Amino acid sequence: MPAARQLVVTLPEEMAEVVRRKVASGEYADESEVISDSLTLLEDQEQSLERWLREEVVAECIAMEADPSSGMSSSEVLASLEAARHERQKSS
Repeated sequence: MPAARQLVVTLPEEMAEVVRRKVASGEYADESEVISDSLTLLEDQEQSLERWLREEVVAECIAMEADPSSGMSSSEVLASLEAARHERQKSS
């Protein structure tokens, strides 16, 4: 087990209740395990976002600079987002 360090953390009541429920359900052994798992998930999410930004967004920006005509106008983006939202609403 990695070295541990005790911290005192204050959470809003709603978050504290989530932690209590997770422990009470047996999903976690104690509150520290809930917080530790949550921080691991947060770190994974941040790393995934950073990887996406570096590998996909930067590449798209470079491609757009090289050939601006390959992009979409803001109105096209808005229409595409609206269509996707409409499809999501229909399927739910």
